[in-house]
Amino acid sequence: MNYRALQQIYFRIPVVLRLLITVLALMALFGVLIHFLEPTNFPTIFDGIWWAFVTGSTVGYGDFVPLSVTGRLLAIFLILAGGGFVTFYMANLSARVVRYEQDLSSGDVTYKGNDHIVLIGWNERTRQLLDMIIERELDESVVLIDQSLQNLPLNKSPIHFVRGSASDDTILAKANIKEAKCAVITSDPSEKEQQADQSSILTTVALKGNNPDLFIITEILTKHQIQNAMRAGANTVIRSNDFMSTLFFHEIFRKDPVKPFNLLLDVFDEQQFKQFELPKEMNGKTFLECSDFYAQHEEILIAIIRNGELLINPPFHKKLETGDSLIVLASLY
Repeated sequence: MNYRALQQIYFRIPVVLRLLITVLALMALFGVLIHFLEPTNFPTIFDGIWWAFVTGSTVGYGDFVPLSVTGRLLAIFLILAGGGFVTFYMANLSARVVRYEQDLSSGDVTYKGNDHIVLIGWNERTRQLLDMIIERELDESVVLIDQSLQNLPLNKSPIHFVRGSASDDTILAKANIKEAKCAVITSDPSEKEQQADQSSILTTVALKGNNPDLFIITEILTKHQIQNAMRAGANTVIRSNDFMSTLFFHEIFRKDPVKPFNLLLDVFDEQQFKQFELPKEMNGKTFLECSDFYAQHEEILIAIIRNGELLINPPFHKKLETGDSLIVLASLY
C-alpha cells in the first residue's frame, strides 16, 4: 500500500481519533528518542514514553528528568509540540461531547438500540404515556419522533428524541424503525380532524413499509377513516373521540352527579384497560351477566368490540357472541 492510499485512509478517520493517533505516535517517538539519548536515566522505552506523556501533558511528576543538553533540548521540543497536540486533542474532545449533547437534545442523533417503542407526536397523550412507563419502572426504551419540538430536555429519560416527520424514511432510519417492536401514532391536535387522520394514515404506511413486522397502534379521530388505517397496516386503531364522547354523554344526562367530571378521569391514573377474546363459557350470555362475573373479580366490563366496532356500555340484555373482544377496566395494584 503506497503513501497516498495510507493518507486517504488516515483522513477518512474521525478528527478526534486522528488527533489521538497523532498524540500517541508523537509521545512514542519522543519516548524512544529519550531512551536512546539517556539510557541510564530512562532504562526502558516504556519509561521514556511515560516521561513523554507526563511532560507533554504538562503534568510533570519529576520522576524521570533528562540531564544532558541534548535530552533537555528534546524536552523543549516535546513541550512545544506535544503539549500543543495534547491540549488541542482535549479541547476538540470536549467540543465533540458538548456538540453531541446538543444534537441529542435537538433530535439529530441516530438511535442505535433495538426492540424499542416509537412514539409519534409530542402531545398530552404522549406525555402521559411516557410518564406511566417511567412511573411503573418498565424496562422499555422509547424513541419520540416529532417535528414541532425544537429540542427535548435530556431529563426526559428513557426517551430518545428524533426531530422530523415520521413519514420521512430518513427520519424513520434515525429512529431505527427496522429494529423497533411497536409504534404509537397519536393525532396532531393542531390539525383539523380530517387532515390529522390523513397524516396518521400516511405515517402508518411509511412505518409498515420500513418494517412489515412492526406492531402499529394508530389514533383515528373520524369513524370513516378506520378502515383506511387498517388497510394502511395499523394493527390496532383507537378512536379517542368515541370514548370521550360517551363519557361526556353520561355525565351530561346523569341525574345526580356525585363529583366533578375531571375527577372521573383521574380514576384512570390507577387503572388499566385490558382487552381479550370472549371466553368460551361467556358465549351466549348477556352483557349484564358478564359484567356481574367480572365485578366479582373487582374488574369492570365497560365495552365490547364486535366486527371492528367499539360498543361502549351496550344494553344489558345484549348477548355476547364468538369473536367478540371484551374491554375491562382493572386495577394496576
